[in-house]
Amino acid sequence: MLIVHGTAHRLHDPSAAMKRAGQPPNFDVPDRVDVVLDALRAQGAHLLRPAGDAGLSPIARVHRADYLSFLQTAWERWPRERGAELALPQFWPGPRSPAGGMPARCPDSVVGQFGWFAGDAIAPLLAGTWAAAYGSAQVALSAQRALSEGALSALALCRPPGHHAGAARLAGYCYLNNAAIAAQAFIDGGLQRVAVFDVDYHHGNGTQEIFYERADVLVCSVHADPAEDYPYFVGRADETGAGPGEGFNLNCPLPAGSDWPVWRAAMETCCGRIDAFAPQALVVSLGVDTHRDDPSGTFKLDSSHFVLMGRRLAELGVPTLFVLEGGYAVEVLGVNVANVLAGFEGEDS
Repeated sequence: MLIVHGTAHRLHDPSAAMKRAGQPPNFDVPDRVDVVLDALRAQGAHLLRPAGDAGLSPIARVHRADYLSFLQTAWERWPRERGAELALPQFWPGPRSPAGGMPARCPDSVVGQFGWFAGDAIAPLLAGTWAAAYGSAQVALSAQRALSEGALSALALCRPPGHHAGAARLAGYCYLNNAAIAAQAFIDGGLQRVAVFDVDYHHGNGTQEIFYERADVLVCSVHADPAEDYPYFVGRADETGAGPGEGFNLNCPLPAGSDWPVWRAAMETCCGRIDAFAPQALVVSLGVDTHRDDPSGTFKLDSSHFVLMGRRLAELGVPTLFVLEGGYAVEVLGVNVANVLAGFEGEDS
């Protein structure tokens, strides 16, 4: 399997600054990519750097222009007296402004704009955030291009992750939606049906939003029940798509503490729906934060279960692009990702 990775992700490292700012710990550390690479090297994987720069155009097919402009310029515009280490949103608009019941509008102030475009306060901006997010998207696009040119499978080692990022929203460590960008690139390249299967512990609310009214991209997800866990407001089973997309969004929320048999049953539901859709390409939002030791989740999968997960994904018989999402138990992250790929390629862990 082709493994595409870059180095720009190291430009975004908010963990220490978040701690100094008195914020909750940020589990998305740069070492996440390195430990996966180490595990894959041990397996003899074929490692590649991104093949060229696809530019902003394929990213703009998924994300709004005003949001991309904000991401590119916010750090330089951020008032330095507010702290030079990182920027966090401080204000959010309500559904209506207080003046005459008129809808809220995006302000000119970068401080106000951050609240306008932020879904939460756990995706800070630093000097290198845009470069890292842009580089992460290019990793996904390079891997997608390899599949379009004939590869049967690839892993895009994306960091920052992407599946919480909406068309005009950063959230949950995510800035650009790498999986959605890759899925759209498949469509723009001539495919008519693409499936996205999100196996991360947390619901990919950004991916759902982007494709919710479309029938050419099927989105399936197994995740923690949003009644109990992040992202809280979406991800329920009755969210099935809208308009032309009705029936093309499948959520399988699971209760806290779910183990492998429960998770596997939900996966089978999603695989059945993917089979019926008959996609020409599959994008897997590969979060391994379903592991029992992950600090961000409650599920009870162990490392051997990721081999079985990969094996079942291979049975779908579709060209498959894996895009790294969550997985924050760093000591087992490399093993878990490697096990998914080993299972997919018919190997033992």
